[in-house]
Amino acid sequence: MTNSHQILDGKTTSLEIQKEIKVAVEAQIKNGGKQPHLAAVLIGQDAASKAYVGHKVKACAKVGFKSTLIQRESTLSEAELLDIVNELNNDDSVDGFIVQLPLPENINAQLVLEAISPGKDVDGFHPENVGRMSLGLPTFLPATPSGILTLLERYGIKTQGMHAVVVGRSDIVGNPMAALLRRNAEPGNCTVTQCHSRTLDLKAHTLRADLLVTAIGKPNFITADMVKEGAVVVDVGINRIADSNRKSGSRLTGDVDFDNIAHKCSWITPVPGGVGPMTIAMLLKNTLQASNDKE
Repeated sequence: MTNSHQILDGKTTSLEIQKEIKVAVEAQIKNGGKQPHLAAVLIGQDAASKAYVGHKVKACAKVGFKSTLIQRESTLSEAELLDIVNELNNDDSVDGFIVQLPLPENINAQLVLEAISPGKDVDGFHPENVGRMSLGLPTFLPATPSGILTLLERYGIKTQGMHAVVVGRSDIVGNPMAALLRRNAEPGNCTVTQCHSRTLDLKAHTLRADLLVTAIGKPNFITADMVKEGAVVVDVGINRIADSNRKSGSRLTGDVDFDNIAHKCSWITPVPGGVGPMTIAMLLKNTLQASNDKE
C-alpha cells in the first residue's frame, strides 16, 4: 500500500462549517433573534493559550458572533477568577464562555469549571454536561472530540464495528473521545480500547486499531511499526519542536510520525491543519446552540 493515504483536512472542513454558521447567524438576526456572543477568559501569558484564544476571537468575527476577551495576569487569585465566572454566568448578553486552560497552579481548575453555568459551558467540561454526554442526552459536546466525529462524518468514514484505540485519558480529549466512539450512533458504535501512560505493551493495542486517536502530547511518539495497514489515524497532539530550517526556529508536529506512517493509512489528519481548526468550529457551533436555547 504505497502513498494511498487520504488527508482528513480539518482546515477546509472547519471553514465550510464556519460558512454554514455564518448563514445561520445572519438568518437568526434577520428573524429578530440575537447575535451570538462568546466570551473567553485568559489568565497569564502562556503563548499557546494566547494563540488559541486569538484564533477563537478571529473565528467569532468571521461568523458574525460578538466576542469578549477578558485577560488577567497570572497573579489573579482563585476567588477573583470565580467572581469573573459568576459575572459571566449572570450576564444575559453572553450566550457562552470559556476559561482557557491550563490555569496557573494557584487556581483549582476543577473548581472553576464547576462554577460555570452548564447552559453557558460551551467547552462541555461541566460535570452536568459530561454526565449528559455519557448518557447520550442532548448537551454541549467537548469541542475537540466533537470536531473529530464531525470530520469523520463529513469524509464519509463509517465507524460502526471498528476497533477504535484512544491513546490518552484527559477529560478534555481522551475520556470524552472514548465515550463518544462507544455510543450507539454514527459516528460511533466502535469497540473501544483506551490506553494511557501506564498501559503495558502499547504497541500491541495500537496495532489492532482500525481507528487510532492519539492525544498524548509527545512528538512523533506513534511510529510506523505501531500502526496497521489501512488504519484511520487522528492525531490530536500539537507539539512544538526545534527546527533550524524555520525562521521561527521551531515547528508544530503531532503525536504521530506522519512522514513515516501516512503511507500505511487509509486516512490521516495532518498537524497543523487537522483537528485544531475543527475544535474551533465546534466551539462556535456550541455557542450558536447556546444562543438558540435562550431564544
